[in-house]
Amino acid sequence: MPGSIRLSVADRAPFADGSSFGGAGAYERLRGRVEFAIDPKAADTQAVVDIRHAPIGTDGLVRFAGDFFILKPVDMARGNRRLFFDYGNRGNKRCLQFFNDAVGSNDPRTLEHAGNGFMMRRGYSVAWLAWQGDLQPGEGRMLIDLPTASDGGKPITGTVRVEYIITEPGVFCLPLSGQAAAKSYPAVSLDSHQARLTRRRYADSARIPLVADEWSFARLEHGSTIDGGGRERALVPSDTHIHVVKGFEPGWIYELVYTARDSIVLGLGHVAVRDFVSFLKHGTDGNPLRQGAASIEKAYAWGRSQTGRCIRDFVYHGFNADAAGRRMFDGVMPHVAGAGRMWMNHRFAAIMPLPGQEYENHFTPADRFPFSYAQTTDHLTGKTDAILKRPETDPLVIHTDTATEYWQRRGSLVVTDTKGDDVKLPETARVYLWSSSQHYADPLLKAPARGICQNVANVVVTSMLFRANLDNLDRWASGGPPPPASRHPRRTDKTLAAAEEWRKGFPAIPGAMIPRGPSKLDLLDFGPDIDQGLIAKEPPATFPGKRYAVHVPATDADGNDMAGVRAPMVQAPLATYLGWNMRVRGFGYGAMGPIVGSTILFPETPEERAATGDPRRSILERYPDKQAYVHAITRAAQRLVADGLMLEEDVERAAALAADWGRPRHDVKLD
Repeated sequence: MPGSIRLSVADRAPFADGSSFGGAGAYERLRGRVEFAIDPKAADTQAVVDIRHAPIGTDGLVRFAGDFFILKPVDMARGNRRLFFDYGNRGNKRCLQFFNDAVGSNDPRTLEHAGNGFMMRRGYSVAWLAWQGDLQPGEGRMLIDLPTASDGGKPITGTVRVEYIITEPGVFCLPLSGQAAAKSYPAVSLDSHQARLTRRRYADSARIPLVADEWSFARLEHGSTIDGGGRERALVPSDTHIHVVKGFEPGWIYELVYTARDSIVLGLGHVAVRDFVSFLKHGTDGNPLRQGAASIEKAYAWGRSQTGRCIRDFVYHGFNADAAGRRMFDGVMPHVAGAGRMWMNHRFAAIMPLPGQEYENHFTPADRFPFSYAQTTDHLTGKTDAILKRPETDPLVIHTDTATEYWQRRGSLVVTDTKGDDVKLPETARVYLWSSSQHYADPLLKAPARGICQNVANVVVTSMLFRANLDNLDRWASGGPPPPASRHPRRTDKTLAAAEEWRKGFPAIPGAMIPRGPSKLDLLDFGPDIDQGLIAKEPPATFPGKRYAVHVPATDADGNDMAGVRAPMVQAPLATYLGWNMRVRGFGYGAMGPIVGSTILFPETPEERAATGDPRRSILERYPDKQAYVHAITRAAQRLVADGLMLEEDVERAAALAADWGRPRHDVKLD
């Protein structure tokens, strides 16, 4: 029995106040709902975990629906016949921030939301679809209603593990999911004796149990002040909340393991994306991107962090072949995914939390073999596999990571085998390290903050690299020349280093604490059915001595990454720009901070350098004045343009950002 898809447009209005974007003309925005109906017995749905447990209608189909949003040329004939699909991130629209340097918004409508207009000037139709089925409504997040699995009408139960890390005192109650924006799997029993709550200082510290009367499955409710007696409060039993009597204490990792019910069939998010984009490429009736003879010829996907992992998972599981067996995305651009996959296609999945790092969520299924696009053999298990293994339907890939992913997200495993040796990537994949930059690089960042870390955050600007990559991908997918060769660190040229090698090469910056090494990755045992999406062991067991090799980029004399694509600010630095940062006391002191980097300014003058014993040359020894700094940034940008890794239009932008020593990103006291 065939499936179906139907789009209902609820709102259609001009975008960017009706402004015209060069040859593409004016744009409009469409917002609405997509209804899906799929056959749970069809071959193309069998990869979805628990599809056989999803409720079906009298017609034998599984139904679900989600939000969509489209920005398109009013006259499709003036567009470039290319669809850019932004996976969003936790229900939020992201691509205009990073490709257009725009103000972020979940309801893009004004000229401010168009930023520099890059994607519109290129003529792209930009689409979003809700795919994450565990989100709560709020703040304009895009939502999809996915079915709950059951066994003959009875709830399916299973073991769930959640971590809670609090950065401020006074928190007593949390949703079981740990996040207000994420749905919680209800507890089967409210008896705290039937669950286990522990806390520990570091990821690998011993777990210290909290006794059953120190916490409960409950939520706090607050009321108004009564008769001068203070604000009333009640503790109400709840199967979706946890309450700790003394409150969650900062500086500890709390871990709850409990039996839950009502697992959502979250793997249907992959099917939703596949069928939605396939409809926009090939559908006729009701397709808003088909206008007369104008239709979509190529489709590209981009996602960052969570959704970069989602793209890798989508491709790995074969969803890039639509129900008719056609290649769906012609090219994909996973960004800051590291070596992980989404791992949402399993029972009782948790999509919202950040994946495994040195400190938080260290033991998650997000980083599991295979890690690379190339075929490799897992030396710990003997399995051979690859993310790209279906050449007839696999997309072209441009994978980009920052230094943070090498330190926190095991990014080296994308370009090495599990022993840490270099691998030859497929001709259909490019991998670039964006040297000495951090996981989240806000194009509109003003002054950086420290948060719970010792150093201010990494301030390297990289958004210009997104724009060049998209142009390169489009030429490649359209039969033109391939992008520049991959640029990433390698063991063979000693630009990819083991932890002890990195420490020997990193400069002794006065007062700087450095990490012990990258976030390690052990072989974990989640149970015998983990490959079928069923987790039986929480927390997972480890195998003594069985660990994957994780390496980091080697650095130059300044402490900046040698290999990769060096943005203008890294080629002409004012600081050591790092992919890691270290936690302050009281918040996991000695461990790396949560996927954030550092900026450690050079000494400003030769006198300061001598007084502090800093081995790095001072700013004035490099650039006699701020005009010299702007000139160095401009030359660096021009080199990237010549290499095909930056657009000419971005040279002037880079120079403008460098004016006045790059303030306020850099807290330089000169002048």
